[in-house]
Amino acid sequence: MKKNDESVISCIFSKDRKTVLLIKRRDVPVWTLPGGGIEDNETITEATLREVLEETGYQSKIRKKVGEYSPINKLAKFTHLFESEIISGEPTLSDETKDIKFFDVDNLPKLPPPYKEWIHDSLKNEKTLIKKKLKSVNYLSLIKNLILHPILVIRFLLAKIGLTINT
Repeated sequence: MKKNDESVISCIFSKDRKTVLLIKRRDVPVWTLPGGGIEDNETITEATLREVLEETGYQSKIRKKVGEYSPINKLAKFTHLFESEIISGEPTLSDETKDIKFFDVDNLPKLPPPYKEWIHDSLKNEKTLIKKKLKSVNYLSLIKNLILHPILVIRFLLAKIGLTINT
């Protein structure tokens, strides 16, 4: 598998695991977990640490790999999910990040699929690596969200083809 067909996501909880760090993206202004693509010269762990730093301002370390998620269509990439922890830094907005905040895991904001699933999988604290298909990222969900949130979906689709609208 080519690295540009893969992505990394990091789930960062507070020490008591009652809150999770989310970022609000600039290109598609929704709350998500920090993460993104893997550069040619990077390992998946290096990409995870870089994405967290770029999107949050926090230096982090990886606690464990939680899972691997396979796409069922062109809307998603093969994704490596890690649980990480903050070791230093301050929340810092960037070209990619509009806001950074910890949310109660029982009172999350509206999240696009599959972020809520990834948070819940991380909270399970499984001893073995979770391997799943990304069934929640599907064309039916895209159409439903297009009806409910047309501007967000159009921005998502533009971002998928490399065009961004920063606000």
